Amino acid sequence: MRAVLLLLSLASAGAYGADYSSLPGSSLGFTATYQGEAFNGSFGEFVPQIRFDPARLPDSRFDVRILLASANTRNDERDETLKGNDFFDAAAQPEARYVATKFRALGGNRYAADGVLTLRGVSKPVSLSFTWTPGIKPVLDGSALLKRLDFKVGTGEWTDLDLIPNEVKVSTHLLLAPTKP
Repeated sequence: MRAVLLLLSLASAGAYGADYSSLPGSSLGFTATYQGEAFNGSFGEFVPQIRFDPARLPDSRFDVRILLASANTRNDERDETLKGNDFFDAAAQPEARYVATKFRALGGNRYAADGVLTLRGVSKPVSLSFTWTPGIKPVLDGSALLKRLDFKVGTGEWTDLDLIPNEVKVSTHLLLAPTKP
């Protein structure tokens, strides 16, 4: 009986792409501009659940949860502003979430994940372009371009596009390990 259950579990495991979790050294960052000067930031707390297999794109899935209060630009005043009501509103909406279920091969080890980002209660489509470096511990390097005002990030006086442009680049570097069943 155990042999039958083992065979069934192995067969069902092969029906999906491989599942991965992130390792230390993974990062989720962003680049924006304020008064013409670019600055970088990162989220110290995020949880990516990755199912990906280049040979089985229809079975792939990304589900990433981001704790907005973990935003860090190495500037205390800016960080408090980002976490406040006009930007992330982290007290009322503590988490952003990106879920992708459609994937496209772009050639070589390049892919695109077409998903939905939910931020501040607004859900919009976002495409993440990424490279996939396979191996025992694969690496995913990706980027996306967001329009912050589509998500109500930077309200009030912060809607002035001369002060802060609408586009924000998001980048990720994930060091991955297979998730144990």
